[in-house]
Amino acid sequence: MGQVLKCISPIDGSVFAERDTLDRDAAFAAAARARAAQAEWAARPLQERIDLVMAGVAAVGAMNDEIVTELARMMGRPVRYGGEFGGFNERATHMAGIARDALADIAVGEDETFKRYIKRVPHGVVFVVAPWNYPYMTAINTVAPALIAGNTVVLKHATQTLLVGERMARAFHSAGVPEDVFQNLFLSHDVTNDLIAGRAFDFVNFTGSVAGGQAMERAAAGTFTPVSTELGGKDPGYVMDDADLDAAAETLIDGAMFNSGQCCCGIERIYVHESLYDDFVAKAVEIVKGYKLGNPLDPETTLGPMANVRFADEVRAQIAEAVAAGAVAHIEKFAEDDGGAYLTPQILTNVTHDMRVMRDESFGPVVGIMKVSSDDEAIALMNDSEFGLTASLWTRDVARAERVGDRIETGTVFMNRADYLDPGLCWTGCKNTGRGGGLSIIGYHNLTRPKSYHLKKVTG
Repeated sequence: MGQVLKCISPIDGSVFAERDTLDRDAAFAAAARARAAQAEWAARPLQERIDLVMAGVAAVGAMNDEIVTELARMMGRPVRYGGEFGGFNERATHMAGIARDALADIAVGEDETFKRYIKRVPHGVVFVVAPWNYPYMTAINTVAPALIAGNTVVLKHATQTLLVGERMARAFHSAGVPEDVFQNLFLSHDVTNDLIAGRAFDFVNFTGSVAGGQAMERAAAGTFTPVSTELGGKDPGYVMDDADLDAAAETLIDGAMFNSGQCCCGIERIYVHESLYDDFVAKAVEIVKGYKLGNPLDPETTLGPMANVRFADEVRAQIAEAVAAGAVAHIEKFAEDDGGAYLTPQILTNVTHDMRVMRDESFGPVVGIMKVSSDDEAIALMNDSEFGLTASLWTRDVARAERVGDRIETGTVFMNRADYLDPGLCWTGCKNTGRGGGLSIIGYHNLTRPKSYHLKKVTG
């Protein structure tokens, strides 16, 4: 028997959607259909696959008015922000545009005796396990290039955003992508583990928690199935003495608070040069006091509830522990803070790395701000983390940003911006953020395998 997955709306705690999971036999049958369909899909001309994928993307865009409200109900993002189609389309469009060059044969040499080259060939069946915080954009990072490269795709979406995979599959099928080529499945953890351990898939892409990534790797142990993981972060911002103070405050605080702080590359800790520290903190507090916490269906709301009460409870616990240890909380409790999913955004100072709020992933609307006196001090603090996804550097000096960036243990270095995923760059991390790389030409290389051809010509 399967289980019942329930999406609990953070707006009011009601059950917004529920779906039955597949039992083990049905799940393996679905994976087998994906495998059977893969060779024919890969044999289609590249341009045909690109056109079908982009038609699927457009079909998702046509649903956007419904999607925006649906996302608010499922995970709490305010409708005023208009959903995710802009980034969804940008990423798919970029990957479609670079596909021909990224997947082209690598010529090694040809003469009258030999022809040698390396092809990029699809893995086969790609399993995408997507998170709830940016459910469309994180999924398309892999779904679009995997399909374009000739793989078939099985998508498993987070329970909190239960309807996203269903909508994506419906859109892509309506555009002409065969049903067995792109499948959305509702799966329990146990059946998911059985599928991975049973070699139902040829590549696994997982975005989520460290514990979830570890579970994926354990399931794949001994199968030699590649597992690509992006497991979140504790991303720092560093405001140098020559920074544009207003721009730094506006961007870093938005990066810390947008989506109620539930961003993989959101800013979770900020280090500010002592010469700008007081002014930065004052501006940060002013910005946060201007937020409107409330029902995400209200177009006036700028900060919605966290996606789940247990996520908010963890953030409250980190804040309370920090304050008990001497941190200063600058934001008084908002009237709309109900002790549940609706949580007051918080700025903390007098924080140290002994506090969990500066060490553990918060994934909520809280940020700690520390004073530093030098690049060396800031670098040491930025690297004092088990995570390594992005870092945001604020300076007018590009060379200085490059020097500092070279010393930071992170997957991406931003200068004078934050919390953005550029599809032309490899989205990757280090340490407990996981390993792998999505988007860019490297994303295609990870979703294919090299196959070498060494062809000796008959000359006599």
